[in-house]
Amino acid sequence: MADVNSVGAAYELPLTDAMPTERGDAARNRLRLLDAARRLVAEHGADAVTMDDIAAAAGVGKGTLFRRFGSRAGLMMVLLDEDERASQQAFLFGPPPLGPGAPPLERLVAFGRERIRFAHSHHALLSAASRDPQVRSTAAVLVLRRHVRVLLEAAETSGDLDAQTDALLALLAADYVEHRIGTDGLTVEQLGDAWESLARKLCGR
Repeated sequence: MADVNSVGAAYELPLTDAMPTERGDAARNRLRLLDAARRLVAEHGADAVTMDDIAAAAGVGKGTLFRRFGSRAGLMMVLLDEDERASQQAFLFGPPPLGPGAPPLERLVAFGRERIRFAHSHHALLSAASRDPQVRSTAAVLVLRRHVRVLLEAAETSGDLDAQTDALLALLAADYVEHRIGTDGLTVEQLGDAWESLARKLCGR
């Protein structure tokens, strides 16, 4: 059984993608671009904001913006980085039941409920970022997947752990969460109940 409370042994991935060291002027330009993007997203929503809008607001060419972040999805992921780091710190190192110290199944239930809330509150940015296939291999996404798999293994779940991990993570997808809330009329709490029901079934509880 995996030692899910031994974080150093269980996780070999960085919490988020490491940012390279930048020169002073490059760092200032990056902060100006991020500030412009945050302001526009807050005012208009992520779906309504284009790379042209952000470049114009920051006073740089669109080519500079693409060189800095690679794609619109890449920029959205950077905007999410601060909150994503806080979320990861909570489920990797924070107090139980989300963090170490609780039984693995209880941690899995708490993790799902927390990430459903995260997906709902960050829907616009997560949805925009998820449109880039490369996002599925970022360090932040890989840590989420690793965490769920480690918890399933620690709970002595039988069967294909990779398939079970994918099934659980599908319930956390931002567009899925928003569809169930906006179209089906479910609440965040009800979606958390659905996550808990599936987690307990997979763990034979």
